[in-house]
Amino acid sequence: MVTFLAGGTGTPKLLDGVGAAFDPETVTVVANTGDDVELGGLLVCPDLDTVLFGGGGVLDRERWWGIDGDTTATHDELARIADAADLPDGPRYLPPDRQTAGRRLARWRRFSGVAEFMEIGDRDRAVHLTRTSLLDEGVSLTAVTRRLADAFDLTVDLLPMSDDPVATIVHTEDGAMHFQEYWVARRAAPAVEDVEFRGAADAAPTAAVRAALDDPVVIGPSNPVTSVGPIRALPGVEDALADAPVVAVSPFIEDRVFSGPADDLMRGVGREPSTAGVADAYPFVDAFVLDTDDGTALDRPVVRTDTRIDDAADAERVVGAVASALAEVT
Repeated sequence: MVTFLAGGTGTPKLLDGVGAAFDPETVTVVANTGDDVELGGLLVCPDLDTVLFGGGGVLDRERWWGIDGDTTATHDELARIADAADLPDGPRYLPPDRQTAGRRLARWRRFSGVAEFMEIGDRDRAVHLTRTSLLDEGVSLTAVTRRLADAFDLTVDLLPMSDDPVATIVHTEDGAMHFQEYWVARRAAPAVEDVEFRGAADAAPTAAVRAALDDPVVIGPSNPVTSVGPIRALPGVEDALADAPVVAVSPFIEDRVFSGPADDLMRGVGREPSTAGVADAYPFVDAFVLDTDDGTALDRPVVRTDTRIDDAADAERVVGAVASALAEVT
C-alpha cells in the first residue's frame, strides 16, 4: 500500500506511471481541496478532478484541466449574456455574508456564475452538477468522490483531503484573493505576501485519509505551498507524516521551477524557491528524488533521475526512482 498526496499537475503527471512500480489497486491518492470553488452554485474541485479525469482517460492533457474535446456552449453563452446585459466581467467574489450562508462546503470560496471566470466545459459541468446535487442530498464529499470514481472507472482510491471546507487565500500586493482568482483570473501577476489556509484549523482529515497516512507516502512534484500546504495544514496530518516513511519529488532543479507559480508562492511565504527550500519546508520527508542536473546536497537520502515528466514513459521512470527511494527508508 502507498499513498500519494496530489495537487496541481505535478503529482497527477507522476500518477501516469504508477503501474511501473505499484499495483494501482493498492494506491490511495489524497487530493488537495483548498483550491475548490463554488462557481455559479456548483462546487468545482480542480485537484480531485485532474486525478479523476486522468485516471479515467479523458483528461485534457494540453491544459491539464477539464475533459479532452469538451464543448463550452454553456460557458460561451454565459459570456455572451454578460456582455449583452452590460454586466462587469468576473471574477465576481460574493460578499462575506454570502460566503458563510447556505452550503457549508462552499464557505470562503464562493463566486458568481455571471461572466464565469473559469472555463468549464459542458461534460465537465455535468460532474460538478452531480457532485453538488449529491452534497445537497447529504452525501459526504468522500462518498461523492467514490461515486464519481466509479463513473470514470478509476483504479486508484481517490480521496478528498477532508469533508470540511478549507479555502486557500493568497494575500498579495493587490489584496487577499482566492487561489483561483490569483492563478486563473490574475495569471499569478500580483506579488505574493502570504498564503492562508482559511478554515484548516476547524477542518479534519477523514478517517480514510488518516488510515491512508499510515502507509508510505509519496509527494510528487506539486507546488509545496498551495498544492501540498492545505493538506499539511489539517490537524494531525503533520504528525502522521512525521511517523510515516515519506518520499518527495522536487518540483525544482536547484532554483529552477518546472512549471506554475511555486517559486513566487514559496518566496511569498518566506521560503527559498529551490530544492533546498523544499527540503527545509518538508522536515518530515525521509528521502528525495532529484533531477540528475540538480546538485543540491541534502541531509537525507537522494535518488537522482531525469525528473521532467512529459509523457507516460517519463512518469514511469520517475515512479521507478520513487520506489527506489522508498526502499531506502522502509
